[in-house]
Amino acid sequence: MKTLTFLLLPALIFMTSCRDSAKGQARAAEAKARVTPDLKTALEEKKIAPGSPVFIRAFKEDRELELFLRNKESGKYEIFRTYPIAGMSGELGPKLAEGDGQVPEGFYAVGPKAMNPNSSFHLSFNIGFPNSYDRANGRTGSYIMVHGSTASIGCLAMTDEKIEEIYTLCEDAFQAGQPFFRIHIFPFRMTEERMGKAAGDKWLPFWGNLKTGYDLFEKTKVPPNVTVKGKEYAFD
Repeated sequence: MKTLTFLLLPALIFMTSCRDSAKGQARAAEAKARVTPDLKTALEEKKIAPGSPVFIRAFKEDRELELFLRNKESGKYEIFRTYPIAGMSGELGPKLAEGDGQVPEGFYAVGPKAMNPNSSFHLSFNIGFPNSYDRANGRTGSYIMVHGSTASIGCLAMTDEKIEEIYTLCEDAFQAGQPFFRIHIFPFRMTEERMGKAAGDKWLPFWGNLKTGYDLFEKTKVPPNVTVKGKEYAFD
């Protein structure tokens, strides 16, 4: 009997996983059906093709998430929509350790496998924290998401309604061939004026490193290629 139980257990786990996966895919499909008519109209107005590559920026101080789509003709990324962040925790400054309640700051990349239609928070995607910079600087944590709902600890909650739009646009980009999309998270909009107000803050050197990447996108409207050299971000 014990042997039979051991033999059945993997099959039961597999069946449960398949059932959960099917439910998640159905949830994502239903969400896409709800938001596609409005998105199609908005894309046509902006003359942006469906499935265009995505780029996301988030600003903790302003509690805003910006979603950009690439214009096929110019190759530049144009703002599509700005979404209010409904829920987040912590304060300005990077995430340092598992359980500190901080939302990360830095440059992250999201691939298709990071998309989670079976999320406890409606729909979600994992931003990829810790990245190579975080690991080089001894920062720890896991499962940092952009998700539905209106409350979050360490993640960005966007409401169920808005995550459906964001999730659908990202999935459409993957299906059209984008291998991953970048998400850049900043403490605030990194203007010279706002950086001046941060003078004397312990995180100013770190923020100065982030500002280099921020400025490159502001100048070119193309997300820079980000690497890590030593314990700092480097940009191509």
